[in-house]
Amino acid sequence: MKSTPYRSPPNAFRADLLACKPLVGCWVSLSNPVTAEVLGLAGFDWLLIDGEHAPNDVSTLVPQLMALKDSVSAPVVRPPWNEPVIIKRLLDAGFHNFLIPFVESAEQARAAVASTRYPPRGIRGVSVSQRGNRYGTTPDYLEIVDDNIAVMVQIESRGGLEAIDAITAVDGVDGLFVGPQDLAAALGHLGNPAHPDVQKAIRHIIERARAGGKAAGTLAPVEADARRYMEWGATFVAVGSDLGLFRSATQSLRDKFPS
Repeated sequence: MKSTPYRSPPNAFRADLLACKPLVGCWVSLSNPVTAEVLGLAGFDWLLIDGEHAPNDVSTLVPQLMALKDSVSAPVVRPPWNEPVIIKRLLDAGFHNFLIPFVESAEQARAAVASTRYPPRGIRGVSVSQRGNRYGTTPDYLEIVDDNIAVMVQIESRGGLEAIDAITAVDGVDGLFVGPQDLAAALGHLGNPAHPDVQKAIRHIIERARAGGKAAGTLAPVEADARRYMEWGATFVAVGSDLGLFRSATQSLRDKFPS
């Protein structure tokens, strides 16, 4: 019996991002499909699988993406850099939501968007049989996928801070994400994102993104920080990480039984 062609569902995460709905997420850094699967059961709106600061590449990212197949959490991937070949491989692997690190200008933001779009809208290379289109069994993939890719860019430098309005205005940039630690380092406060200068910059980025009609987000594993950023207008916030949760829980357990 001939199978019915698969039709691509719309990217609900991107729709919610564009609508600036509150979206609570968590960081996935342990590079393991089992821990990713467990996180996927918790009900987060989105999960960031990290390819920048975690020991991941395409071969380890795909099993984690598979582990989230039945989860309500939208998988988001952070590539190691704003590089079109890496982004192309992640698209072909099946990712639809991207957080692009270290974007400092509108030109770099446009390049990030172009890497996720097929010509003539972008520069993505065409493969007719890859995991992203279910190995060629999704007949409408080429027609609709461009409008179902979410692109978020990370603001974590003085350059990005100074160019915030120009970056926000780039078509195809769906959200702006503050990297608190790198931004703190760039502002001369390494390891201290709580410094008033850094907090002022974070609030400025959130407010300018929202003023430009774009979603704003950040990583805030401290609850008070997360709630403050949400009050400032951040709509997609990661409130913890698998590594942080594991480290905290294991230490807490050990401390209950001192030698």
